[in-house]
Amino acid sequence: MLNQIDSRAIISPSAQIGENVKIGPYAIIGENVKIGSFCVIDSFAQVLGYTEIGENSRIFSYAVIGNIPQDLKYKGERSFLVIGKNNQFREFVTINPGTDKDSSTIVGNGNLFMAYSHVGHDCCVGDENVFANSATLAGYVQIGNKVVVGGLAAIHQFCRVGDLAIIGGCSKVVQDIPPYSMCDGHPAVVCGLNLIGLKRAEYSKEEIRILKKAFKIIFFENHVLSKAQKIVIESLPSLNKIDTLFEFIASSKRGIKKPI
Repeated sequence: MLNQIDSRAIISPSAQIGENVKIGPYAIIGENVKIGSFCVIDSFAQVLGYTEIGENSRIFSYAVIGNIPQDLKYKGERSFLVIGKNNQFREFVTINPGTDKDSSTIVGNGNLFMAYSHVGHDCCVGDENVFANSATLAGYVQIGNKVVVGGLAAIHQFCRVGDLAIIGGCSKVVQDIPPYSMCDGHPAVVCGLNLIGLKRAEYSKEEIRILKKAFKIIFFENHVLSKAQKIVIESLPSLNKIDTLFEFIASSKRGIKKPI
């Protein structure tokens, strides 16, 4: 099967286009762009800058992928946007490359970016995440794997979101969101364990039971982290996912907001 490129598309001669790619009318592909095989670029979409898109991804109409970062200190330096495979970018999504010279924004595999969602400069997004309509990431945000960010939620620069977390719609995220958590509010706080997400990820009933008890001790009892960790270690079976949780909390620079 040959590429299906509409004659009205505007494609730089130096752009690298893979096999079996579909590009719609009035789409714009810049000179330093690399598009993998089996991708679909819909009409009026734009792929610009030093952007690389993995195979089997789709960019819907009016999305702008790879335009210069929205950062006043950016002075035209070469920077990159590297996107994995099997991603979907719905209408009016915007994703920016890095700000500093040779810096990058990274997006993994299998993510869904719903309409109007935004990924700012120098972000790092993992795999199989869902960003609902108008979910926005400021610069330098790190997102793990299988995260759900609700519609109209905004994540402050330099924040991290751990694996399998879910953030409620319209939330204001100004501190790190721990793995496996359900968070919501202004500012967002830990509300509990992301039970649905864990079940969908095929965590066992025993793993969920242990994590639920650990969350109660860590976030809903009045302990400092070291004391909570000691209680968890002494009272619960060993679980590598709890080790991951404590490592995330201990490495946090912005802190984690507990419920009051």
